Amino acid sequence: MSVIVQIDSHRIESDTGATLFDLAKRMDVRIPTSCSGNGNCRECLVEINEGGELLSARSREEDHLQGDFRLSCRAAVETDSGTIRCQTLQRGAIRIEEHGVSLPCLDEVPPLGPAVRRDGDRILLDGDEIDRTGGPLHGLAVDLGTTTVSMRLVDLETGRIKASQSFENPQRFGGSDVLARVKFDTDHGGRLLRRTLAGYMSRAIESFGVSAGSIYELVLVGNPVMRDLFFGLDVYPLGQMPYRSVTEQEFRDGQHPDTSLSKRGKQSLLPIHPNGRVYTLPLIGSHVGSDMSACLLATGMAREDRTVAVMDIGTNTELVIGNRHKLHAASCPAGPAFEGGQIQCGMPALEGAIERVRLEQEMELEVIGGGCPVGLCGSGLIDLLGELLRTGRINSCGRLTDDSERFWVDANNNIYLTEEDISQLAQAKAANVAGLHLLHQNYGIDFSDLDRFYLAGGFARHIDLDHARRIGLIPDLPDERIVQVGNAALEGATLALLSVAAREEIGKLVRGIEHVELEMFPEFFHCFTDGAQFESFHCRITEAII
Repeated sequence: MSVIVQIDSHRIESDTGATLFDLAKRMDVRIPTSCSGNGNCRECLVEINEGGELLSARSREEDHLQGDFRLSCRAAVETDSGTIRCQTLQRGAIRIEEHGVSLPCLDEVPPLGPAVRRDGDRILLDGDEIDRTGGPLHGLAVDLGTTTVSMRLVDLETGRIKASQSFENPQRFGGSDVLARVKFDTDHGGRLLRRTLAGYMSRAIESFGVSAGSIYELVLVGNPVMRDLFFGLDVYPLGQMPYRSVTEQEFRDGQHPDTSLSKRGKQSLLPIHPNGRVYTLPLIGSHVGSDMSACLLATGMAREDRTVAVMDIGTNTELVIGNRHKLHAASCPAGPAFEGGQIQCGMPALEGAIERVRLEQEMELEVIGGGCPVGLCGSGLIDLLGELLRTGRINSCGRLTDDSERFWVDANNNIYLTEEDISQLAQAKAANVAGLHLLHQNYGIDFSDLDRFYLAGGFARHIDLDHARRIGLIPDLPDERIVQVGNAALEGATLALLSVAAREEIGKLVRGIEHVELEMFPEFFHCFTDGAQFESFHCRITEAII
């Protein structure tokens, strides 16, 4: 008899007493640690999917962990038969598409003007010498999302993108949404989330294959919680009314000229030049962060005279409506459902994720990587909902019309959708719908007044617009007005990395944006409830508000 241990896609037979950390090393599965598995750093996290009862009891070093998360160096096999399945916090690389569509920022790229430049063998940052070398000058652009982290290595002298990587945010052990992360960070000393993320980011940087000493600047964007966790700031105020970061409050009090942040490379916990810099664009307000500032930079909002909307769909959806003369912004706590989180068979856009679904005589599925399906990612979930609605298998309330407990997508691979899953998706959609309606109402326009609707976010490039309109996720606008820009935040971060002038442009624009607190609207609950219905929302909710 033996115990079979599976970590990610690797399997091994285990002896009693072996820890998951030791078994991972035997299989060449790399689990981050800075204490060599002694239980001190608390970074070697894994999530147990099966067989948790076959492992040793939680140690005192694991008191901070909830649910199925364990420290691999403290979880030891305690039986001689059975199966244990677990996964590291980075299950694989998430699909990346460079420049999915033509963004305004890519049509009007200014001359290169990064903060880091060469003067002979002198390397200057904002005009000050930080190094002497004849070697390459590199920078990093980072979109730090609640669910996904996307990174680019850029040649600062040519503007060429040399490498890219996207991976799951390993901080998910602290909760799937921003408020859960705030609570975890507040309860557990304010360092573990930061260290864990830094470990995974460092591995990504090392995989790019360039000298750490050649990386002189990193431009990072993200929602206020993710950004402030990275910078080691107290995020407690972001979990309490009026939901303002320390930086925003200090800006309001006149202590800083804007809400941007920066620190030296040696303070970042990352393998970059110690005299280099980590910089983040200014946030807009409350939970509308520097990632939306980057989206506005990428979509050319500072030069936009038409009336447009930008919707960055994610765990914390962010919205902006207007043009360069007048802009309103808001955020919606949508949760991770449309990124595969809190869905029983959900997953990010990794290899094996179902990304397309068609219900005809037989089920037609498209899988990332072309292999056997493992689960459903965001675009696949939207397709599935749209097809279930189109074929009458669910009603507008999200109930399965045949009274079954679940809809089988692939019985051979145990992939299905339950009514509880549908409810999670309905609530995520409802938050987005309520935000869209109330922000348009506050701005004084109807959806039909929009000249462009930019759909941004990690999976936005892959959404089927017909299905998204059918289930009521986006406004009922014609295709020619909807632009699927994908990860506009990463594009904006890249532009900011390559142009100081672009940073100044977006800084000026951000200072004039009006932040709208959606929870203050008496209609919010009505819009949320109505938005949970799976049907085109344009006329129905607009008429109800009027």
